[in-house]
Amino acid sequence: MTSKFSSKEIHFLKTDSDDSSFKPPETYFSDLLWAKTAQVKAFQKRLSRKKIPGGEFLCAVIQISSDASKVIQKKAKDTFEATFNSFLDNKKGLWNNLGKTSFVLAFWDYDSEKKASQLIVTLKNKISTALKADILVGVAKFPFHNFSKSQTFGNALKAIDHAAFFTPDTLVYFDATSLNISGDRLYQLNKSDMAIKEYKKGLEIEPNDINLINSLGVCFGIMGNLDKAKLEFKKALAANPDEPMVIYNIGLLYQIEGDVDTAIHYLQKARDIDPCIFEVELLLGHLLIKKEQPDKAIPHLETASQINPISGLAFRMKGEIYLDGNFPGKADREFNRAIKLNPSDAVALSGYAKSLELRGKNLNIARIFAKNSIALEPGNKLFKERLKIIQEKIKDTPLSEEKNEIA
Repeated sequence: MTSKFSSKEIHFLKTDSDDSSFKPPETYFSDLLWAKTAQVKAFQKRLSRKKIPGGEFLCAVIQISSDASKVIQKKAKDTFEATFNSFLDNKKGLWNNLGKTSFVLAFWDYDSEKKASQLIVTLKNKISTALKADILVGVAKFPFHNFSKSQTFGNALKAIDHAAFFTPDTLVYFDATSLNISGDRLYQLNKSDMAIKEYKKGLEIEPNDINLINSLGVCFGIMGNLDKAKLEFKKALAANPDEPMVIYNIGLLYQIEGDVDTAIHYLQKARDIDPCIFEVELLLGHLLIKKEQPDKAIPHLETASQINPISGLAFRMKGEIYLDGNFPGKADREFNRAIKLNPSDAVALSGYAKSLELRGKNLNIARIFAKNSIALEPGNKLFKERLKIIQEKIKDTPLSEEKNEIA
């Protein structure tokens, strides 16, 4: 018996922007960098050309709450400009709008970084009070690490994305975690090469950050560079030997390489630390099926379906085990659950059709499901064979039985 997975069904684990305790933003300001909008290019040009006394400045990206009324949104620009001018002038700062409710400013010539930070907070509070709306702020300073002036603006954009993971009224300074989030966003956009650069830059700032190390390993793994991925995961494991996410990722690497026993060893180790990780239980079930140990696989799949009852994968895999063990009644219940959760699961559709055929019930319905599975996977020989058997049984079924089979 085999259990089939796609890369979307079994995947590496990441943290921070995937952490369920935080809610990712609906839109990412860092996307403006990659899109190179007119507003971004204009401010980058102004900032890079500006002669700044002392060479130090703070850059902040400010967003008025997206939930603000249209009246407040219309007032946003005038309020921002008035507030900016009440604290600064064009000799000590500059600003630009990034959208109807978002702005960027940079300012300099302050007595100390502490006072500059207090000024940012005061600006935030003034705008919030004037508009009676929540304000999100991302701040970056220059000089910092080896970033240029224009990159500092990009860092502020990444910092406000970082802030968006928290409450709607948050101020965050750019740091290594901001780069992790930026890298994760690029990873989501299938820009793995750019994501790797972000993670590496973050590790220059925080060399032992386990989330950045793990994220870098995930990127290498997705790109098929398993040796580099394993090296990063081992580094992460050295930083924290009890991190189940990293242990799972190492196990997944061994599974990809075909070393099932070593993969199971790592997965069981991850499970001993945290018994409530869906991916760990699911992959353990899959590998135990591969080793032809279905009885050992079932408890892991039961646990997986309890941890994540909205995923059809564990139900489908249980259905495959029961079908292979000649328990069609149990199989069709599991396949039915899987199909309700994912109507495009070709394996579950075909398995459900086969379980109905073995029970000799609802053959016309079984034929529909079998045809649907082939429509999704036209080249699957097993699916075609199952459909052929169902059609032959329908031909041999007396008309009276065929009419009453659904009832």
